[in-house]
Amino acid sequence: MFWARAAYRSRQFLCALRARVDDDERAEVAAHLTPGEQHLFYSMDIRDQRHALDVFRALKSGGQQDPSLLAAALLHDVGKGPVRLWQRAAFVLLRAVSPALLRRLARGDDPGWRGSLARMLDHAERGAALAEAAGSTAETARLIRLHRSPAGGDAALALLQAADEAA
Repeated sequence: MFWARAAYRSRQFLCALRARVDDDERAEVAAHLTPGEQHLFYSMDIRDQRHALDVFRALKSGGQQDPSLLAAALLHDVGKGPVRLWQRAAFVLLRAVSPALLRRLARGDDPGWRGSLARMLDHAERGAALAEAAGSTAETARLIRLHRSPAGGDAALALLQAADEAA
């Protein structure tokens, strides 16, 4: 399990270095998100936009058509805000090695790296609040809010989580 997770994170890191969004993908975003949701999508770092599109595409290729689920795929990480690549790496390492230290270092009101850690730590709740304020459906906000929680018997949440892990 450790090596599989390490390989996944390494692949994710390398993909983040060359993240791009092309015109066809921008058209897909426009077709699936409201103007307010599009504003949220484009407020994300390009790395998060790329990842969100990969999650979206994984769901679409699996035959998913639920608009709320697809919108959640595109917006599930919007609560992270601007985060530098080294801060993401530090977050991943701290979460794996010492979650207690991560919680101690994270400061929501800090404009620097501690604030970035805090945003990544509670990005699901932050993202859901942003989506609600942008006029997303209650289901989209719910999926964003819960995307880091155990799915239980929630089929839509399990689909989002599986696509998120695969992307």
